Amino acid sequence: MPENSTSFDTGKHHIHLDVIVMDLNGIWRSVAGILDTRAPRTEFSDQFLMHTGFIDIRNENARLKRGLQTQKYGTIELPSLTICGHQIRSFKVYVSHFEQSWGIDALIGLDFFRRFRVTIDYKNGLIVTSPFVQPRIF
Repeated sequence: MPENSTSFDTGKHHIHLDVIVMDLNGIWRSVAGILDTRAPRTEFSDQFLMHTGFIDIRNENARLKRGLQTQKYGTIELPSLTICGHQIRSFKVYVSHFEQSWGIDALIGLDFFRRFRVTIDYKNGLIVTSPFVQPRIF
């Protein structure tokens, strides 16, 4: 996998990214997301997952706890998604109830960062990602 550069708007409070997800019918869907270096795992909104057929109904009992903007309540495996130009197959994510005012449907967590060497260049508004290369041991 090659090194990829993805631009982002340095004027925004968070690093916003477009994520591409393949739905159950093989249709690619664009999802608004942000990078969250404090999230251990990637989360997708139940609203997006319901709209695309990954879940049948969202959990109406999932309520945001005071001070939180998401509430995790399940996991699913997405067949394929693309983040920063890298396609990942069979990616397990949390199903979460999101605060609607955020205007996003995905939080990209550390499980993405662990797969790649990631450099965030705030000055130039770039995220540079490349796969880890395992050193050969002789």
